[in-house]
Amino acid sequence: MAILAFETSCDETSVAVVRDGRILANVVSSQIEVHAEYGGVVPELAARAHLQNLLPVARKAFNDANIRPEEIHAVAATRGPGLPGALMMGLQAAQAVAYMLRAPFLGIHHHEAHLYSPWTRGEPPSADFGAFEPNISLLVSGGHTMLVLVRSELDHRVLGSTLDDAAGECFDKVGKLMGLSYPAGPEIDRLAEHGNPEAIRLPRPLIAEANDDFSFSGLKTAVRYFLRDRPGFLDHEPDIRDLCASVQAAIVEVLVTKTIRAAKRSGVKCVTGSGGVICNRALRKALADACERQHFKLRLAERTLCTDNAGMIGLLAERKLLKNCEVTNLDSDILPSWPLQQVRMTA
Repeated sequence: MAILAFETSCDETSVAVVRDGRILANVVSSQIEVHAEYGGVVPELAARAHLQNLLPVARKAFNDANIRPEEIHAVAATRGPGLPGALMMGLQAAQAVAYMLRAPFLGIHHHEAHLYSPWTRGEPPSADFGAFEPNISLLVSGGHTMLVLVRSELDHRVLGSTLDDAAGECFDKVGKLMGLSYPAGPEIDRLAEHGNPEAIRLPRPLIAEANDDFSFSGLKTAVRYFLRDRPGFLDHEPDIRDLCASVQAAIVEVLVTKTIRAAKRSGVKCVTGSGGVICNRALRKALADACERQHFKLRLAERTLCTDNAGMIGLLAERKLLKNCEVTNLDSDILPSWPLQQVRMTA
């Protein structure tokens, strides 16, 4: 079975070809240069860029996979959540291809695809669902931060999510306050490597709360007030590195503490992590150290599958087809605010 998959939920245009649990092609066109001067994603510009990029990205995916359109058995696309205009570009393109090929179509939940991306390994990337076991999954990105109990394949329950700013959003907003380039997360990661994470004591929002929710707006505000009260602080490179390290340490401590606490409470023996922020080196190391201390298995998504990509969309679509999940109507619309806990009800 060969599946053509589209992902356009935000600011990456991606088309992938998946066959028999292997990602044969996973082409991603980033829009960082389009949005950098604005310090964040501009929805209208994102939609226009998707429209321009979809055809060349799809052509490259077919070439990389060495496959012809008539060999495609099914088509999938991200249906939500995401930016409405961006989602529409990919969904309607996928529906048109499915109609032309008379192939089944699946509208995939973006977060659900992230949940299962840690079970893909190797080169070419291949799904390893034979090793699947119940887990607590930390999904952490620019727009979302949540903890999910994944009891079995395609069976999950959201335990908690962000109440305001997501972790990745906090990285980017703090970076903007510091004058760093967009997206700021990778730059903070780089600068923090040579900074002192204990130099500046910053709040760890909700870390002592028994719930599984997250809140990072207070941390961002604390950094704003810190810089307001110290004119000229950002003129010194060592101070910048220390601030980056301190911000990163606060975010990582909250994420790891709440993840391990949820894993202990749920009784699972495995922790997984996915989403763009999982690329952060300090977070990967802290999760690995914490899981080793608590004797949890740890599976983190490969860095190439952490950010938005169609490969994970295609792999999940394939699993759904193999498990006889209901396909999506070709006239289905986008779902920009699609809660993950409603996936099974709307599939």
